[in-house]
Amino acid sequence: MSVRSLVHGQAQGEVLRLGEPLSFWGGFDSSTGCVIDRFHPQHHACLTGKILFVERGRGSSSGASVLAEALRLGTAPAAIILVDDDAIIATGALVAQMLYEIDCPVVALGDREAWQRLSTLPRLSLEAGAEGVKFTQPAG
Repeated sequence: MSVRSLVHGQAQGEVLRLGEPLSFWGGFDSSTGCVIDRFHPQHHACLTGKILFVERGRGSSSGASVLAEALRLGTAPAAIILVDDDAIIATGALVAQMLYEIDCPVVALGDREAWQRLSTLPRLSLEAGAEGVKFTQPAG
């Protein structure tokens, strides 16, 4: 598995796996933390505080600003776990980290089977840094 920490940080929370990619621009409401794309299978799902498993982002580079705003407002996921690198999602999390000192680790697993396996856990903790990524399943 070629795990890459795209944005460093620590997070813990309930796991939520999206069935399809999500565009933060037009598909996510930063004021509520919910999926607003009416065609998305998890329309109305709340992402706030979740360890979000989404294969990849979809769409506009403006999504980075929507994610950064959600982080500022406290309505964003706690962390985002992708299959492969996604520059737009990573940029949004990195901007919020730099401007607001709010961490939202972004990790690319590089392995679809590992991503699917981890996404079935009820809760997950992670530490993502330059030295690598450590996943643990919290008790309780």
